[in-house]
Amino acid sequence: MLLRHTPTGLNERSALTINPAKTCQPVGAMYAALGLHRCLPHSHGSQGCCAYHRSALTRHYNDPIMGSTSSFSEGASVFGGQANILEAITNIFTLYDPDIIAVNTTCLSEVIGDDLVQIIKKAAEDKKIPRGKFVIHANTPSFKGSHVTGYANMAAAMVQYFAKNTEKKHRRINLIPSFIEPSDMSEIKHLAGEMGVEYTMFPDTSDVVNTSMDGTFRMYPHGGCRREWIETSGDAQATFAIGRMGALPAAKLLDTKCKVPLHILDLPIGITATDAFVNALRTVAHVAVPDSIREERGKLVDVLCDMNQYTYGKKVSLMGDPDILLSMVRFCRDIGMEVLHVLTGTPVGKFKLEERVKEMCGPDVVFRSGLQCDLFMFEQLIKENKPDLIMGNTYCKYMCRDNDIPLLRIGFPIYDRIGHSYVPLMGYRGGMHLLLKILTILMDRQDRDAAEENVELIM
Repeated sequence: MLLRHTPTGLNERSALTINPAKTCQPVGAMYAALGLHRCLPHSHGSQGCCAYHRSALTRHYNDPIMGSTSSFSEGASVFGGQANILEAITNIFTLYDPDIIAVNTTCLSEVIGDDLVQIIKKAAEDKKIPRGKFVIHANTPSFKGSHVTGYANMAAAMVQYFAKNTEKKHRRINLIPSFIEPSDMSEIKHLAGEMGVEYTMFPDTSDVVNTSMDGTFRMYPHGGCRREWIETSGDAQATFAIGRMGALPAAKLLDTKCKVPLHILDLPIGITATDAFVNALRTVAHVAVPDSIREERGKLVDVLCDMNQYTYGKKVSLMGDPDILLSMVRFCRDIGMEVLHVLTGTPVGKFKLEERVKEMCGPDVVFRSGLQCDLFMFEQLIKENKPDLIMGNTYCKYMCRDNDIPLLRIGFPIYDRIGHSYVPLMGYRGGMHLLLKILTILMDRQDRDAAEENVELIM
């Protein structure tokens, strides 16, 4: 297969990246923008950039992803893209009638140095933005960070442009999730709704990129957080940043701009993290945990107890985005698995992810992060110490095939399987689904590898 040339032994690199374990900022920014109601993402750069961002999301969700572009030519690449985007704003509002245009920059516009604040101000002065319509922006250079960084920057832009503090406090809680699936956003809202918590979630891509098929094309599906709701977020009683890297910039900006108290939580995957999320909601909103939530938790605990012999001691290696990895590591430890390797292509900076992973897994776990932490390095790691299971995105399938290791697909992107946008991994119900997928993989492998005389009808 494609990766059989990967040598054993780990080679540390300071510059070269081989098969990166991430994608670029504008992809995350476009995804976050889709979480605004009647918002059209706009890529300020060349047509090719926008085509890639749209195709990456379209392939992952099997749903058409709308987006526009400034369509830089050679002239715009030299003299700047102001004329292009001013014309684009006029055309977009005339032809497609969004309520909001969310502009993200690309490598090209960042290197040129286009001043989006000045350009948007000029568009407003020139009456190119109709009354009641809005243009927002986020700086998302592809040569820094990853799609998680771009998502975080666009979420922070929503706060910067829309959040207000009127001094009229209300009981709502802001829920700002990291880069997660729409199904997981729905599950987080389900938990809050069952507990009777009044909330505002943004970005919210549920019912946007996973809509139903009813025979009618809607350029702007009915989902997404409405602008008016974000405007009231500055008067909320608290903000929950659900996933540090993807959610914390927007939540901290809300705290700085509007003095909304901030609570930082891990993504609620599995028993421990979901318990922490439910307890935080209960404490801050002063509500009780209903029997329906207790019942969901009890079913997950029941399966954990019944099937622990199949997961206990199994070795696992994980690759993906930082926020998902951290909660997945905790989930793996909850079900008795031994974590060998944790790798992310996203630079984690000051988030101290390695310390937290080692705290959960012990000092022997191998943790790698940054631009040179790529799929080439990941395969070298698993060749040195082979796991029983790999958790990662579709790009891991080649190394799993070559090394005969089963793959559980998590994170972004997943191009070769379906269901991730409809079935959650988060919450107690998502934890049940995740555990059943792991058990199916491990038990199928046990059946496949067992000697003929040891194949059991009832395992």
